[in-house]
Amino acid sequence: MLVCILAVVTAVGVVIVAALLFRKSGRGTDDGDPGGATAGHAGSMLSALFLLVFAIAIVVPWTTADSARENAYSESRVLVEAYWAASALPAPEGREVQADLRGYTDLLVGNEWRLMKKGHLSAEGDTRLNALRSKVLGLPAVTDDQKDDRTAVLEQIQALSAARGQREMDAGSNSPVGLLYMTIFAGIIVMIFPFLAGARPRVMTLVPLCVMAAMLGAGIYLAFNIAHTYTGALRVRTDAYVAAQHQFQQIPESR
Repeated sequence: MLVCILAVVTAVGVVIVAALLFRKSGRGTDDGDPGGATAGHAGSMLSALFLLVFAIAIVVPWTTADSARENAYSESRVLVEAYWAASALPAPEGREVQADLRGYTDLLVGNEWRLMKKGHLSAEGDTRLNALRSKVLGLPAVTDDQKDDRTAVLEQIQALSAARGQREMDAGSNSPVGLLYMTIFAGIIVMIFPFLAGARPRVMTLVPLCVMAAMLGAGIYLAFNIAHTYTGALRVRTDAYVAAQHQFQQIPESR
C-alpha cells in the first residue's frame, strides 16, 4: 500500500514539476479550454485506464469460473469411476463403500456447496473421505483380483482427494479487492471528468453523459457480481454432481 501511495505521489509530482518548468521556459500556450489538448489527452488516458481495469476485473473471474466448472466435471467423473470400481468389491463391503460415496456426494451438493459460497469447504467432507480411504485399505484381499479391485478403488479415492484440493482452491478464489475498488474509482473519475475539466453540460449534452454513467454503473455491478466463483451470474452450479448421482442409480451394486 505504501509503495502504491508513493507511486501516485511521484506521478502527480512529475506532472506539477513539468508544468512549472514549461511555464518558466515560456514554451507552449495557456490551455483553459475543456476541449483543449490537456483535457483531451487526460480524458483519453482515463478512459483507457478504466477499460484496462474493467477488462481485468471481468476476464480474471470469468477464466477462474470456467476452470472451476471444468474441475467440477472432472471430479464428478472420478466419483462415477469410484462407484464403478466399488461395484467390483465383494459384498457387503463393496455396498458400504458405494453407500459412503453416495453420502459424500450428497454432502457435497448440500451443506458443503453452501459453505463454498463463503470461500471454504466443510471439515466433514475431509473426515468422510479419509474414513473411506481407511475402510478400503482395511478390506481383506487374498487373491490378486481382489487386490487389483481394492487398488482401483484406492486410486479413485486418491483422485477424489486431489480434486477436492483443487475445489478448495477454487472456492477461495476471488477477484482482488483492490482491483474492484480501482474499477469503481476509475469509473467515477471518467464520469465526472468533463466537470473537472471545466465543462458545463446543458440538458441535451447531459443525456449521453448520463447514458455513459448508467452503462459504467452496470459494468461495475457486473464486475462485483462475478467476483466469486460460486456466487453471482457466473457461479459454478452442482449440475455435474447431480448428474453423477443419477449415474449412481444405473451402476450395479456390489455382490
